[in-house]
Amino acid sequence: MNMASSNNKDQAGALDTPQLPPQLSVVAPVRNEAGNIAPLTAEIRAALDGALDGADPYEIVYVDDGSGDATPEKLAEAAAACPFLIVLRHLKSCGQSAAIATGVKAARSPLIVTLDGDGQNDPADIPRLLEVFRGAGEQEKDFLMVVGHRKKRRDTWLKRFSSTVANRVRSSLLGDKTPDTGCGLKVFTRASFLDMPRFDHMHRFLPALMILRGGKVKSVEVNHRARARGASNYGVFDRLWVGVVDLFGVMWLKRRRLGPEIKRRSGPKP
Repeated sequence: MNMASSNNKDQAGALDTPQLPPQLSVVAPVRNEAGNIAPLTAEIRAALDGALDGADPYEIVYVDDGSGDATPEKLAEAAAACPFLIVLRHLKSCGQSAAIATGVKAARSPLIVTLDGDGQNDPADIPRLLEVFRGAGEQEKDFLMVVGHRKKRRDTWLKRFSSTVANRVRSSLLGDKTPDTGCGLKVFTRASFLDMPRFDHMHRFLPALMILRGGKVKSVEVNHRARARGASNYGVFDRLWVGVVDLFGVMWLKRRRLGPEIKRRSGPKP
């Protein structure tokens, strides 16, 4: 066999070999966060490099929600330096929930980690959340969400006060038993997210939505940092009033939920 024929067969074999998905997709929605892209990317890589075994251990999915600053340029620079970084962009701002949904749908891994793009979540906490998630059995993972709990928040007193009130009201009405549903750090499967109803501001109710589909939520205390760069894109009172409307919507979903018990009678198991 000549060398050319051997090379052609090797190339054909490489093309026929299916590419395995990464073990983990880190989804980060961003809007006007130009100053946070490079440091956040570096922190994610520092937290996950070596933390996962095998080839293609993880990917980073940034979703630019219609930024009006230099965020697109900074994302392009990050992508040029990081081959496993994916950048998606909304042509106009559609909100954080839409950005998360775009990222999860584009993710190639069956396992998702989300975190905020403002640098206040600490990527160093990701391995601990993953460890809790991995403690579940394989059949349970599509019905488990691990959520960060910012017990010591580094925000203004008004943000802390409004968040405390909102969490207590939401928890008492929805029974989600989650002390900090607004924490951006969450671990869940892609399949579970795609099985949930999607609506604007749904990211604030992901634990409740997981419980509505018969799952459970575990909270893990995480680090929280003061914002070092940029400014918040969401006002306290905007979140408050929108949250009240959405809360009643999720309560309606809870009352109308269909939850039949299913027993497999025949056919191969999934």
